[in-house]
Order: sequence, then C-alpha cells, then structure tokens
Amino acid sequence: MKSETTIKVIARIHSDFPTKFGIPRQSCLVKSLKATIVFEPEYCNFGALRGLEAYSHIWLIWGFSETERDTWSPTVRPPRLGGNNRLGVFATRSPFRPNAIGLSSVKLEKIKHDEENGMVLIVSGADLMDKTPIYDIKPYLPYTDCHPEAVDGIDDLVVKNNLKVEIPEYLALRLPAQKRDLLISVLEQDPRPAYHGNSERIYGFVFGGFEIRFSVINDLLIVSDVVKQDI
Repeated sequence: MKSETTIKVIARIHSDFPTKFGIPRQSCLVKSLKATIVFEPEYCNFGALRGLEAYSHIWLIWGFSETERDTWSPTVRPPRLGGNNRLGVFATRSPFRPNAIGLSSVKLEKIKHDEENGMVLIVSGADLMDKTPIYDIKPYLPYTDCHPEAVDGIDDLVVKNNLKVEIPEYLALRLPAQKRDLLISVLEQDPRPAYHGNSERIYGFVFGGFEIRFSVINDLLIVSDVVKQDI
C-alpha cells in the first residue's frame, strides 16, 4: 500500500500579495479582492472548463508553498484566538499541517481567453499569495456545501479586530484609484500578527506593487507611507 502520492500543480494564482503578510485570514473576508488563475500548459484546456461558467462560486484546493516543512505539531496557536491559545491542528485552518494544503471558496467572476496565458479564471475574495500553486478546482454546490445551521464552537474566544483606517489624502493619491478601497478593506481586517500590540511599531507589507507602512493605536490604523515598488 502506497504511503505517498503525487499532487500535480494545475495552475497558479496571481494576486496583489507577493508575501504572506497582509493577506486576509480567510477567503471572502474581502469580497472585492480580484485575482487571476493561470493554468499550467498541460491543463490549459477549454474542454476542462466546460460547464464551469454555470457556477457562481468555486472551491480552490491549493498549497501553502511558504510553510512546507518535514515536521508537524499536533497543536497550533490560531491567530484569531490572539496567538496565545492552543488547539488541535485539525480543529484549525493553520497552514502548519501534516500536509500543507489549503481550501478556499471564491466567487468566479469570469472565464476568459488571455492572449499570453490562454484560458484563465478571474475570481474574487481569494486569500492566497501571488503564485500560490493550485492543485484542483471544484464547483461550489449550494445545496450541499452551504450549512446555515453550522456552529463555530470557538467563536466566543475569537479576537475580533476590525479597525478604523486613516490614510492621509496625499498618500492615498499615490495608489491607483481602483486599489484604494481594496487596501482599506484589507487593513480593516488588521493584518498584524495577533500577538503584536506595540503602538510604536511600524509594520509594512506589499500590496498591488506598493509597500504600505502603518501603525496601530488602539482601534485606529494609520498609514504612514505608500511607496511604489521597483519592478
């Protein structure tokens, strides 16, 4: 009996996040975030997508490519619990798992033909880093995948940090108009590690080709600089 199997990369996603920092912690928390799924040549086949346009949402099965490791821990510290409480890894969505596999539901905006990449998928609400490998795509089926009666047993323990965001106008104008509201939505989710609370610390991450620097005082996030990245 085989103890290992090979998973093929069928596509990669292209998003505004070149690093892990700043990515929403779950899919569809920022519904307006757009991303593009580009298929590997072997799987860039119109026939493989036939019928997918009938669905509004899809599941992405993908790899935590930045957290792969040879060892694993049976317990982890979920960020949404403040980073101080331990839970069993199978009771969380932590990337530090026996198999570094992620699962996200996203909205399928359109399927289109791109001159350079062939058939691509435009999706919204993705929580994936740029160039993340996609292992499979499946349609989201409302009649079986949606469970209104579902219970989140640890919701009362969750640290909820929706922040007010302040961006000086001269800094906001450095961003393309279509990125400004998106950035605010990302920052409102509080991208800091849950265990960080130093009001004097300056944080930074890259979003859509710009380095965003900010600090947080109580529930107010203040953007202090926006710097265009050299390509």
